[in-house]
Amino acid sequence: MGDLRCPIVELRQYTLHHQQRDVLIELFEREFVETQEAAGITVLGQFRDLDDPDRFVWIRGFDTMPCRAEALGRFYGGPVWQAHREAANVTMIDSDNVLLLRPASAAAGFPRPTFAPPSPDEPAAVPPSRLLATLWQGEGRFTSGLVEFFEQIVRPVLAETGGEPLAYLRSEHAPNTFPALPVRTGEEIFVWFTRFADTNQMDGHIERLESSRSWRKNVLPPASAWWSAGPQRLRLEPTARSLLR
Repeated sequence: MGDLRCPIVELRQYTLHHQQRDVLIELFEREFVETQEAAGITVLGQFRDLDDPDRFVWIRGFDTMPCRAEALGRFYGGPVWQAHREAANVTMIDSDNVLLLRPASAAAGFPRPTFAPPSPDEPAAVPPSRLLATLWQGEGRFTSGLVEFFEQIVRPVLAETGGEPLAYLRSEHAPNTFPALPVRTGEEIFVWFTRFADTNQMDGHIERLESSRSWRKNVLPPASAWWSAGPQRLRLEPTARSLLR
């Protein structure tokens, strides 16, 4: 894998039945973290959506698309998923909102963690935080020019307003190597992730960004040539055992 962590990433957004999010999170963190890792899946993080009490968001990664197929086959064909899948699935209305992504450039992937995964017994030992995911949906296929635009124009404005990106990714268009689990196809997505200490810091960045003259003058007009809709933001709270925080 070299220095690039998880060249293939899934961003998964689940719509759940009312008041079932904490039920799923408890099951997920008890049964599905170590068992996915053992199958060859990197569980990057899992989150509560602060703006939708019935949405659970999580991210996992793989070394390659063939490795993805093998790892998912091991996990979903294995005894732990088979034993708990009905309990997991009953919490869900929809689990097909899945984006298949890859780092937008060689240095754009998620950094390696600086601490061990929180244990089930001591999840409170890790600091609280917030994560902001910002998604741009493209009008057509993105070119390398968008990555250059992001790195040279967008990223400095994000940093100036207190939102230096942690990672930034774009759509992976390789065929789905595990068709039993659908992914969104035929779309072009660019997404960046930013870490904050708390909700106030995250919301302050959003307010400063939207009032920034550089953002309004140097970013939004040229960006409109690429995107088909305005940015979507996911304000995320890491769960107790989320590694990404």
